[in-house]
Amino acid sequence: MLFAVAVSLGVSAALEGRVRRHENLTQITAYGYTGLPDAPPQPPRVSRRKSFDQLATSMGDFVARHIVNLHEEEIQRELITAGFYRVGARRFLGYRALAAIGLPIVCIWLFGLGGAPFLVIAICALIGFVVGWVGPNFVVHRRGRMRLRSIDDGLPGLIDLLVVTLEAGVGFTQALRMASERLSGPLGEEVRLTIQEQSLGLSTLEALENWLRRCDSPAVRSFVRAMVQGDRLGVSIGQILRNQAVEMRARQKHIIEERAQKAPIKILFPLVFLIFPAMFLVILGPALFDISKSLHG
Repeated sequence: MLFAVAVSLGVSAALEGRVRRHENLTQITAYGYTGLPDAPPQPPRVSRRKSFDQLATSMGDFVARHIVNLHEEEIQRELITAGFYRVGARRFLGYRALAAIGLPIVCIWLFGLGGAPFLVIAICALIGFVVGWVGPNFVVHRRGRMRLRSIDDGLPGLIDLLVVTLEAGVGFTQALRMASERLSGPLGEEVRLTIQEQSLGLSTLEALENWLRRCDSPAVRSFVRAMVQGDRLGVSIGQILRNQAVEMRARQKHIIEERAQKAPIKILFPLVFLIFPAMFLVILGPALFDISKSLHG
C-alpha cells in the first residue's frame, strides 16, 4: 500500500507541469487569444473536493433526519466561532458520519491483514467509530476556544489603534478599516468581515452585534456593548475606547495570573507519568540489575 502511494505521488509530481500547462492553454483558448475557432463548450468538471462535499452533505441530511435532538443552530454557531464560515451544520454532520464509518473500516482492514484476534479487531473498530464521530467535534470546540482566546488577547491592541486614529480626526468606520489592514489572525478576519457587512448596507452597530454573535467572548461582549451604549447615550467614542483599553488590560492581567496559578497542576501529570519514570529507570536501573545479578549468582 505504501509503495502504491509513493508511486502515485511520484507520477502526479512528474505530470504536474503538463497538467498546469494544459490548464493554462485551455484558459487562454477560452478567452480567445489564440485565434482558433470556437470549440464546443465542455461540460463543467466536478472536482473531487466538490463531490466529497456533496457526499458529506447528503450523508449529513440522512443523519439529521434520524437524530431527534439535533441543534443545528448551535452546531452552526460553533462552526462560525471556529472560523469555518463555508461549512454548514448538515455537511459537518456528514463529515462526522463519514469519519465514523471510514475509521473502523481502516482499522478492520489493517488489523485483519496483521492477523490480529477478532476481539482486538472489534475493540479497535469500536475505538475508531468513537474517534471518528467525536474527533471532529472536539477539533471544532478546541479551535473555537483558541480562536476566541486569540481575539481577546489582540483586542486591546485594536482599541489602542482605534484611539490613536480617532484622535487624529478619522471617523470610527474608517479607523476600523485602517486598523483591519494592520491586523492578522482571527481578529483581523473578524474585523474585515465586520467592515464587509458595513459595505453591504448594515449599520456599524448592527455589524458589531453580528460580530458579537459570531464570537461571544468576554472582551468582544464588553467592547460591543460599550460601543452600543455610547452611541445611544451620545458619549464620546474616544473616552469609551480609553476606558475599554484600561479595563481589558486589567482583565488580561487577571487571566494571566489565573493561568500561572494553574500551571503547577497541569505540569504535575507529565511530571509523574513521563519524567519521573525515566529518571527512576536511569537512576535505579543499574542498581536493580546488579542486585538481580548477585541474587542469581
